[in-house]
Amino acid sequence: MKTLIVHAHPEPKSLNSSLKDLAVSTLENAGHEVQVSDLYAMNWKAVVDAGDYGRHASSPLKVARDSGRAFDAGTLTQDVRTEQEKLLWADTIIFQFPLWWYTMPAILKGWVDRVFTSHFAYGVGEHSDTKYGERFGEGTLAGRRALLSVTVGGPQPHYGARGINGPIDDLLFPIQHGILYYPGIEVLPPFVLYGTDRMAVEDYPDVAKAWEQRLLTLESTEPIAFRRQNCGDYEMPSLRLREGLEPAGRTGFGLHMRG
Repeated sequence: MKTLIVHAHPEPKSLNSSLKDLAVSTLENAGHEVQVSDLYAMNWKAVVDAGDYGRHASSPLKVARDSGRAFDAGTLTQDVRTEQEKLLWADTIIFQFPLWWYTMPAILKGWVDRVFTSHFAYGVGEHSDTKYGERFGEGTLAGRRALLSVTVGGPQPHYGARGINGPIDDLLFPIQHGILYYPGIEVLPPFVLYGTDRMAVEDYPDVAKAWEQRLLTLESTEPIAFRRQNCGDYEMPSLRLREGLEPAGRTGFGLHMRG
């Protein structure tokens, strides 16, 4: 298995960095190939601008059109091309990050903004009245798997079904479904650690053991059962879920999961 770890935490001695390092050693010891994109260590540029697309970028800038044109022409900046090559190399992508303000750190979102360009992560396939592109289960990155490894400062009840912060599955849906599943990546159930702001040093061995177990079962873990866009569950071209397919009592984001 070839695994890319995309890591987003500014402190090398943090829990997130320890989990990243443990993932590298665990997977390599199991015979897997591993690459790491440590975004803070790389001083990753987190903002999209015209410089990403070369001297032929339009004015005013049109990110979708310009990024697709630069991708096709091979004129994206080298840092972006390198990350795209890593994604194409990988069988599995692990995203290691803390949940900040209900989402990923800005540097990681900036990695997505710049690397997931048009004609690479979106804007591929047939667009017609019967097919709205290859996405949500299809696309350039189909056949790969992803896992979010997320640390959360607050206690688990705050992120339960009745918790004040909302269910963790809802908070992660825009990332898991909207960013990863969109270009075809199958998404595994996340590895979430709660209460990490108050985690004691003596708690780490149990955390490490649980993380190692998840890592060693990546290949056998069933992905989240998101509905594929082009499997007949959605009306075209409205992309509304067909009547009668919703499981009893399920609403919101849960409608887009089978079973």
